[in-house]
Amino acid sequence: MPLLDTPLAQLDLIRQPEQQDEPLQAFDAADEYLLNYVAEHGLTLQSKVLVLNDSFGALAASLARHAAVTSSTDSWLAAHGLQKNLVRNGMAYDAVTLVPASETAPGPFDWVLIRVPKTLALLEEQLIRLQGQLAPGARVVAAAMIKHLPRSAGELLEEYVGPVSASLGVKKARLLFATPQPKKNAPSPYPTRYKLDEPAIELVNHANVFCREGLDIGTRAFLPHLPKNLGSARVADLGCGNGVLAIASALENPQAHYTLVDESYMAVQSAEQNWRTALGEREVILRADDGLAGQEPDSLDVVLCNPPFHQQQVVGDFLAWRMFQQARAALVPGGALYVVGNRHLGYHTKLARLFRGVEQVAATPKFVILKARK
Repeated sequence: MPLLDTPLAQLDLIRQPEQQDEPLQAFDAADEYLLNYVAEHGLTLQSKVLVLNDSFGALAASLARHAAVTSSTDSWLAAHGLQKNLVRNGMAYDAVTLVPASETAPGPFDWVLIRVPKTLALLEEQLIRLQGQLAPGARVVAAAMIKHLPRSAGELLEEYVGPVSASLGVKKARLLFATPQPKKNAPSPYPTRYKLDEPAIELVNHANVFCREGLDIGTRAFLPHLPKNLGSARVADLGCGNGVLAIASALENPQAHYTLVDESYMAVQSAEQNWRTALGEREVILRADDGLAGQEPDSLDVVLCNPPFHQQQVVGDFLAWRMFQQARAALVPGGALYVVGNRHLGYHTKLARLFRGVEQVAATPKFVILKARK
């Protein structure tokens, strides 16, 4: 893999989760463009820098020896990637202050460097939280590959920060410069809420939660076919999102024990609020993590999963395949993984390579619900 080589640092970076013969690098031309710009415009050791949505630490690790850097991301994998890449390049794992996107990074900041996220609601929430966090004369610069840069990203910067100008394109990347101006503090439209009829619950959804305006159709197909009569089973909701699968299951299985895990901090934040609203003080384990990578082997009876089919801008089934492998390792012999997926993804064939029995529980024109037994 090529090194990230800028005036600020030369770094050997890896993506997360690691995979053999990784076809993608851990940085892109937008990272390079942004770092080159910062290097030319007066960064000092006293500068306080906030980095938002750094994919795997390319920005924060490059800046770590040159300024006081805080990095905020909604991805556990991105945060873990930053720490691993710091150590990989001879720095302390805590050389950069990490703040989950579910919390507000305390300023004031002299520089705010933003990788425009796929979910613009996340960008909007982050810009709203910058109110009162900018030092006098602060610079706010956003970067993206041009193909992933919607016009509305500039409009959000203008609305919440100030006038925006755009750079020329370089290697298919572009920078947006927002000049901070006094603004009336704007209330956040997040979290959003919606109600379900069955089960009769209201769900809170923070800005980066998948399908935060309403139940996604895969989950809607899955809910009527969740396993019943689980007794005191140990159940995990893998990639829990707002927690709806686990909550619906827990309402039907009052003796079962639940673990909810997602790599999005805002998803876990949403799931925790929703669990408490629906189930009060009932015991639960909630955590942001790399799926079930940290789960003890043979420690679960049931895993529920509506797997993602993309990581940031990259589409594919690598994450789903990895989640299936993690579920198999965490399940007891005879335990079961329940999965919903688009028909065309062919999960039945993939699961049959890992599990001794795979059956179709139900199907709609678009989705299948599968049960894979270890």
